[in-house]
Amino acid sequence: MKVIFTKDVKGKGKKGDVKEVAEGYARNYLLKNNLAVEATNANLSALKAKKNKEQKLEQEELEDAKKLKETLASLTVELAAKAGDGGRLFGSVTSKQIADALKKKHKINIDKRKIELDQPIRALGFTDVPVKLHPDVVGTIKVHIGEK
Repeated sequence: MKVIFTKDVKGKGKKGDVKEVAEGYARNYLLKNNLAVEATNANLSALKAKKNKEQKLEQEELEDAKKLKETLASLTVELAAKAGDGGRLFGSVTSKQIADALKKKHKINIDKRKIELDQPIRALGFTDVPVKLHPDVVGTIKVHIGEK
């Protein structure tokens, strides 16, 4: 019997897969526990429409990420911190502080986990910080650390 999985089933298939399984297994386990639906023409066309919709949403997300990348490239985030001799900061500037400054001053909401700082910034001056906006798109923010 052909079924469309509605949830991941270990060893059988992932959500959205269309597979041939034993009729007893399908009727007594998969259909009964709402893990799959029978692969009728109506269900197959609904699955195809759902996949097309998800593909369009992914494309829109990619376009939005590319636009945001261009916007971020033209921005400079200004932060102030106390510094000692030689421009070395007391403490450091973290990705959370950069995300908060972007939100306050430029009204751009980016999750701090997407800002990819290998180590916190510990010196005055300009630093280019990579931001992972999408699995395929990585932008860059210029961060300027000034003295308080």
